Amino acid sequence: MEEKKFDPNSLIGFVLIFGILLWIMYQNKPSEAELAAEKAKKELVVKDTKTQQNAAKLVTAPVASNDTLQLAKLQKTLGSFAYSATLPSAKEEFTTIENKLVKLKIANKGGYIAEATLKNFERTKKGSGELVKLIKDNNAQFNLELATADNHTLNTKELYFEPTLTKNGEDQILTMRLKAAPNAYLEYKYVLKANDYMLDFDIQTQGLGTILKTAKPLQLEWEFKTYTNEKSISYENRYSEIYFEYEDGKSDYLGQGHDKTETAEEVSYVAYKQHFFSSILLSSTPFATAELYSDNLVNDEEIDTTFTKHFKAVMPLAFKNGEIDQKMNWYYGPTDYKLLKSYDRNLEDIVALGWGIFGWINRHLFIPTYGFLSMFISQGWAIVLFTILVKLLMSPITYKSFLSQAKMKVLRPEITEISEKYKDEPMKKQQETMKLYNKAGVNPMAGCVPGLLQMPVFYALFQFFPSAIELRQKGFLWADDLSSFDSVYKLPFHIPAYGDHISLFPILASIAIFFYMKMTTGDQQMATPQQEGMPDMAKMMKIMVYISPLMMLLFFNSYASGLSLYYFISNTITIGIMLVIKNYIIDSDKIHAQIQENKKKEPKKQSKFQQKLQEAMAQQEAMKAQKKKK
Repeated sequence: MEEKKFDPNSLIGFVLIFGILLWIMYQNKPSEAELAAEKAKKELVVKDTKTQQNAAKLVTAPVASNDTLQLAKLQKTLGSFAYSATLPSAKEEFTTIENKLVKLKIANKGGYIAEATLKNFERTKKGSGELVKLIKDNNAQFNLELATADNHTLNTKELYFEPTLTKNGEDQILTMRLKAAPNAYLEYKYVLKANDYMLDFDIQTQGLGTILKTAKPLQLEWEFKTYTNEKSISYENRYSEIYFEYEDGKSDYLGQGHDKTETAEEVSYVAYKQHFFSSILLSSTPFATAELYSDNLVNDEEIDTTFTKHFKAVMPLAFKNGEIDQKMNWYYGPTDYKLLKSYDRNLEDIVALGWGIFGWINRHLFIPTYGFLSMFISQGWAIVLFTILVKLLMSPITYKSFLSQAKMKVLRPEITEISEKYKDEPMKKQQETMKLYNKAGVNPMAGCVPGLLQMPVFYALFQFFPSAIELRQKGFLWADDLSSFDSVYKLPFHIPAYGDHISLFPILASIAIFFYMKMTTGDQQMATPQQEGMPDMAKMMKIMVYISPLMMLLFFNSYASGLSLYYFISNTITIGIMLVIKNYIIDSDKIHAQIQENKKKEPKKQSKFQQKLQEAMAQQEAMKAQKKKK
């Protein structure tokens, strides 16, 4: 084999080429600015990569073993809102906000209030150790129905919100966000102030204009089953109902019964009233409509009942420029007239004080007077003193009534004589009787008018006591709660329309009303003779003497003992006033002498009503005479 020799020219060529390459590389070396830009670019790529890795971790966090099939399933059912189910907050957890008056627990699932506790009120009786909880154990739900652009229909009560709790001074601010993306969400914002039952509540959206269908409003649904909180379930149920304000200041209520429905327009608030406590949703911008529903859940034959009513309200939230921004308030607290009035939102209208003149009497007379008295003495003695004041104010009317009865009693013999003389001529008898009244200066209606004047006061008081939260769990004598029945004996059985206990104040009130009616019935029978062709009022009144106390006994056995106490004191005082008037003020002989003196004078000019009545009677008499001739 021929040996290959070393060629020096090849070495020179190799060195020359290597030098040329080094020179080219030197010429293409990047400047310092270019090197800095390249470094920043690399850091940005690394940062984006880490962000994507973290996002991937969040997406797969609640999915067992990074199960991509489960994630796909979430996206299939929840669409864009599958993102909310991938966050760490997608758990059955709660956030608590509270002040001295109320404690609220807000659930991650649904974002709504899952528990509302009133710190200063005990359930059923004083010393029970169980605080009043308006919301607990899923008795209330708050939901928005979401229609998405990718054709999903979702309910917020089934989705997970992300909570953020902050403070602004003494105000606690809790935001609950249902996220479709980091910067696209539905937000509930709760603001609880110090020492206040009312909290701000806003619903707003951000970045959901392309995710939700905005052509139609969202449907807000608020559903509530009211727990029993009082000793008397039937009494509590009677005063539990939906109230609402509509059309710029008008207020109304849905009423009792089963499956009651109503639709109202321009609704400012909806209140679920539970006798002494209320849950209220208010809106600064009235809801266009509100579909309201109420159902009675109490069976009077059952002693133990968990719930009294089932309430539901459905209201629309309108989009503006593709977003929701609704300013509202929640109220969870006592149905206290003065407290509700202090908010200046017409919330005091939910306190059942009666309509028209009855409500006016309660608002402007009884509430201020009783409130003043109860500042200095206990609630029971305040009722006693309040009753005495009312009866003293009504005593002039009582006097007028008895004076009229006394005058009629004096005229009874002459009225009986006229009745016998014209017993076959009813019209003539009526005419002669009216002439006698006019000549003697006696008004037969004078005895009825005082009774009619007392009716507004009677009805106003009937509304006032059941609505006075001041009486709740306040004791007097043997009664441990003036807002409920004063049971002195528990029966081993249940009596229909009466109950399973014996209350003492209704018994005392029934005895008092029996003696009161016994006295007044005798006087009325003596004053008013039997009119031919008319029902025998004497027999009817004799029956009522026994029926009225019995009805009082049955009706008030499960009612507020404070109301029974009032009627007992009231009727007892009335009996005393009657005895004083009859024995020391009214003199029958003087009344008789005065009537005889009036007869000698010219008869008083008849009123227009009396003239028209007499003319009508004369016309009827003339027509009757013509018929006889024919």
